[in-house]
Amino acid sequence: MSKLFEELDYRPTPIGALVLRRRHEARLGVDILEIKLGEEHLMSDLFTASEIALAQLGLAACSGEGLDVVVGGLGLGYTARAVLDEPRTGSLIVVEYLEAVIDWHQTGLLPLGPDLTGDPRCRLVEGDFFAMAQNATGFDPGAPGRTFDAILLDIDHSPDALLDQRSTSFYQPEGLAKLARHLKPGGIFGLWSDERTDDAFTGRLAKVFAEAWAAPVTFHNPLQDRPFTQTVYLARTASGC
Repeated sequence: MSKLFEELDYRPTPIGALVLRRRHEARLGVDILEIKLGEEHLMSDLFTASEIALAQLGLAACSGEGLDVVVGGLGLGYTARAVLDEPRTGSLIVVEYLEAVIDWHQTGLLPLGPDLTGDPRCRLVEGDFFAMAQNATGFDPGAPGRTFDAILLDIDHSPDALLDQRSTSFYQPEGLAKLARHLKPGGIFGLWSDERTDDAFTGRLAKVFAEAWAAPVTFHNPLQDRPFTQTVYLARTASGC
C-alpha cells in the first residue's frame, strides 16, 4: 500500500519554502507528485494537459525544422518533454530559477528527469527567466544575444497572479517588447495561464506582436468530476519579409 503522504524534499529559497511531496489520493486510487512554494500550489502530475498543450500549440505555430526553443520554468518537466517529443526540435534551453528543481531532475528524483537530462538537445540552465528576458544577452549563457524560434513560459499562475514581484513589469507592453527581441522573425511566444482567457491580456500582446491569440485548454478534473479550462496565449513576431 502507498504511503498516504511523503515529503521527498524541502528547501528554503529566496522566494519561500519549496516542497516536493508525494501523496496518495484515495478517491482516485493514485499517487500524486506535487510541488509547493510556501502556501502556493505550483504543480501536480494529476493535471498536465495544459502544460503539454503549451509546447504542442507553441511549436505547431512555428515553421521550419531544427527549432531552437526556450522554456521558462522547469517544474515537473511536462512542457519540456513535450518540446523534445516534437521531432522538429533542434535545441531546448530550460530556464529554472530554483536550483532544487534542477537537482530533482538531474538526480532522477522526478520521473521525467532522465528523459530531459539524457537528451543531447536539452540544457537545464539555472537563472531568472524574467531578468534574462529583459537583458540583451538573453537566455543562452554561451551565446549572448542568441534568438529563438519559440519561447514558452510557465512560471506565474497568470499575468495577474504572480508568484513573486520579479515579474511585475514583464507582462506589460515594455516587458513583452524586450522579450520579443529574443525571438527570430516569425517566432512564437507562448504563455501558460491557470485562468480562463483574459481578452485584455490578448490585446496587450497584440500591441507588441504582429499577431496574438488565445487557446483555451479544457480537460476533465477528476477531483471535482467536471471540466476545467485554462489558457495558452500565443503571439508571433513579424516575419521580416
